[in-house]
Amino acid sequence: MNAVDQLCPQCGLCCDGTLFADVELRAGDDEKRLAKLGLSINKKGRIKFAFAQPCACFDGKLCKIYGSRPRHCQLFECGLLKKVTAGEMKSSKALKRISRAKAILKKLQDLLDAFEEDDESAALSERYARAMQSPMDLAAGHADRHGELMRAYAEWMAVAQKEFLSK
Repeated sequence: MNAVDQLCPQCGLCCDGTLFADVELRAGDDEKRLAKLGLSINKKGRIKFAFAQPCACFDGKLCKIYGSRPRHCQLFECGLLKKVTAGEMKSSKALKRISRAKAILKKLQDLLDAFEEDDESAALSERYARAMQSPMDLAAGHADRHGELMRAYAEWMAVAQKEFLSK
Protein backbone atom coordinates (compact mmCIF):
# COMPACT_ATOMS: atom_id res chain seq x y z
CA MET A 1 0.00 0.00 0.00
CA ASN A 2 1.42 3.41 -0.92
CA ALA A 3 1.75 6.38 1.44
CA VAL A 4 -1.26 8.22 -0.02
CA ASP A 5 -3.52 5.20 0.57
CA GLN A 6 -2.22 4.84 4.13
CA LEU A 7 -2.15 8.44 5.33
CA CYS A 8 -4.68 10.52 3.41
CA PRO A 9 -7.89 8.69 4.42
CA GLN A 10 -6.80 8.95 8.06
CA CYS A 11 -6.07 12.66 7.76
CA GLY A 12 -8.00 14.82 5.28
CA LEU A 13 -6.78 18.07 6.86
CA CYS A 14 -5.93 19.51 3.45
CA CYS A 15 -9.55 19.07 2.33
CA ASP A 16 -11.64 19.69 5.45
CA GLY A 17 -10.98 23.40 5.96
CA THR A 18 -8.39 22.86 8.66
CA LEU A 19 -5.22 23.75 6.75
CA PHE A 20 -6.65 26.02 4.07
CA ALA A 21 -9.56 28.47 3.84
CA ASP A 22 -9.69 28.15 0.06
CA VAL A 23 -7.80 26.67 -2.86
CA GLU A 24 -6.96 28.75 -5.89
CA LEU A 25 -7.40 27.23 -9.31
CA ARG A 26 -4.35 27.01 -11.53
CA ALA A 27 -3.75 27.34 -15.23
CA GLY A 28 -5.46 24.45 -16.99
CA ASP A 29 -8.23 24.06 -14.41
CA ASP A 30 -11.66 24.44 -16.02
CA GLU A 31 -13.79 26.23 -13.44
CA LYS A 32 -17.05 25.35 -15.21
CA ARG A 33 -16.20 21.62 -15.32
CA LEU A 34 -15.12 21.70 -11.66
CA ALA A 35 -18.36 23.45 -10.69
CA LYS A 36 -20.35 20.72 -12.46
CA LEU A 37 -18.40 18.16 -10.41
CA GLY A 38 -19.59 19.85 -7.22
CA LEU A 39 -16.99 22.45 -6.28
CA SER A 40 -18.27 25.87 -5.28
CA ILE A 41 -16.11 28.08 -7.48
CA ASN A 42 -15.80 31.76 -6.57
CA LYS A 43 -13.98 34.63 -8.18
CA LYS A 44 -10.98 35.67 -6.09
CA GLY A 45 -9.65 39.03 -7.07
CA ARG A 46 -10.01 40.21 -10.64
CA ILE A 47 -8.82 37.16 -12.55
CA LYS A 48 -8.38 34.29 -10.13
CA PHE A 49 -10.86 31.61 -9.17
CA ALA A 50 -10.90 29.50 -6.02
CA PHE A 51 -13.12 27.10 -4.14
CA ALA A 52 -13.85 27.36 -0.44
CA GLN A 53 -12.76 24.86 2.14
CA PRO A 54 -14.02 22.56 3.49
CA CYS A 55 -14.17 21.03 0.05
CA ALA A 56 -17.67 20.05 -1.07
CA CYS A 57 -16.20 16.96 -2.76
CA PHE A 58 -14.53 15.61 0.39
CA ASP A 59 -16.58 12.90 2.08
CA GLY A 60 -14.63 12.90 5.36
CA LYS A 61 -12.09 10.34 4.17
CA LEU A 62 -11.76 10.54 0.41
CA CYS A 63 -12.14 12.95 -2.49
CA LYS A 64 -15.22 12.13 -4.56
CA ILE A 65 -13.60 13.64 -7.67
CA TYR A 66 -10.05 12.40 -7.06
CA GLY A 67 -9.30 11.58 -10.72
CA SER A 68 -10.66 14.96 -11.86
CA ARG A 69 -9.57 17.16 -8.96
CA PRO A 70 -8.03 20.61 -9.51
CA ARG A 71 -4.34 20.87 -10.33
CA HIS A 72 -3.45 22.45 -6.98
CA CYS A 73 -4.94 19.41 -5.22
CA GLN A 74 -3.08 17.04 -7.53
CA LEU A 75 0.24 18.69 -6.72
CA PHE A 76 -0.16 19.18 -2.97
CA GLU A 77 1.67 16.82 -0.65
CA CYS A 78 1.79 17.58 3.04
CA GLY A 79 5.05 17.44 4.95
CA LEU A 80 4.23 14.06 6.48
CA LEU A 81 3.42 12.52 3.12
CA LYS A 82 6.66 13.88 1.66
CA LYS A 83 8.70 12.39 4.52
CA VAL A 84 7.05 8.97 4.23
CA THR A 85 7.39 8.94 0.44
CA ALA A 86 11.08 9.90 0.73
CA GLY A 87 11.67 7.12 3.27
CA GLU A 88 12.53 9.63 6.01
CA MET A 89 9.64 8.52 8.23
CA LYS A 90 7.64 5.33 8.67
CA SER A 91 3.91 5.43 7.96
CA SER A 92 3.18 4.32 11.52
CA LYS A 93 4.97 7.39 12.92
CA ALA A 94 3.17 9.69 10.48
CA LEU A 95 -0.18 8.18 11.52
CA LYS A 96 0.67 8.88 15.18
CA ARG A 97 1.42 12.49 14.29
CA ILE A 98 -1.90 12.76 12.44
CA SER A 99 -3.63 11.39 15.52
CA ARG A 100 -1.85 13.92 17.74
CA ALA A 101 -2.83 16.75 15.39
CA LYS A 102 -6.46 15.62 15.46
CA ALA A 103 -6.41 15.58 19.27
CA ILE A 104 -5.19 19.20 19.27
CA LEU A 105 -7.90 20.07 16.75
CA LYS A 106 -10.56 18.41 18.92
CA LYS A 107 -9.56 20.65 21.83
CA LEU A 108 -9.63 23.67 19.52
CA GLN A 109 -13.06 22.64 18.18
CA ASP A 110 -14.41 22.37 21.72
CA LEU A 111 -13.18 25.88 22.48
CA LEU A 112 -14.71 27.22 19.26
CA ASP A 113 -18.00 25.54 20.20
CA ALA A 114 -17.93 27.49 23.48
CA PHE A 115 -17.82 30.66 21.35
CA GLU A 116 -20.73 29.28 19.30
CA GLU A 117 -18.42 28.96 16.29
CA ASP A 118 -19.64 25.52 15.33
CA ASP A 119 -20.32 26.20 11.64
CA GLU A 120 -18.41 23.34 10.06
CA SER A 121 -19.08 24.72 6.59
CA ALA A 122 -16.51 27.44 7.34
CA ALA A 123 -12.74 27.04 7.40
CA LEU A 124 -11.05 26.75 10.77
CA SER A 125 -9.18 30.06 10.33
CA GLU A 126 -12.46 31.89 9.63
CA ARG A 127 -14.16 30.39 12.68
CA TYR A 128 -11.18 31.31 14.85
CA ALA A 129 -11.17 34.90 13.55
CA ARG A 130 -14.89 35.30 14.29
CA ALA A 131 -14.46 33.87 17.80
CA MET A 132 -11.62 36.26 18.54
CA GLN A 133 -13.74 39.20 17.37
CA SER A 134 -16.55 38.32 19.77
CA PRO A 135 -17.11 40.83 22.58
CA MET A 136 -15.18 40.20 25.76
CA ASP A 137 -16.89 40.63 29.13
CA LEU A 138 -13.97 40.84 31.55
CA ALA A 139 -16.23 40.28 34.57
CA ALA A 140 -17.52 37.01 33.11
CA GLY A 141 -14.07 35.55 32.49
CA HIS A 142 -14.20 35.95 28.71
CA ALA A 143 -10.58 37.11 28.65
CA ASP A 144 -9.53 33.71 29.99
CA ARG A 145 -11.55 31.96 27.28
CA HIS A 146 -10.03 34.15 24.59
CA GLY A 147 -6.56 33.46 25.96
CA GLU A 148 -7.19 29.72 26.05
CA LEU A 149 -8.43 29.82 22.46
CA MET A 150 -5.38 31.82 21.37
CA ARG A 151 -3.03 29.30 23.01
CA ALA A 152 -4.83 26.34 21.44
CA TYR A 153 -4.78 27.95 17.99
CA ALA A 154 -1.07 28.79 18.35
CA GLU A 155 -0.40 25.16 19.31
CA TRP A 156 -2.32 23.99 16.24
CA MET A 157 -0.49 26.43 13.95
CA ALA A 158 2.89 25.22 15.21
CA VAL A 159 1.92 21.59 14.47
CA ALA A 160 0.44 22.55 11.10
CA GLN A 161 3.64 24.35 10.08
CA LYS A 162 5.94 21.60 11.27
CA GLU A 163 4.05 18.51 10.12
CA PHE A 164 1.79 19.49 7.26
CA LEU A 165 2.95 22.72 5.62
CA SER A 166 6.71 22.26 5.78
CA LYS A 167 8.64 22.27 2.54
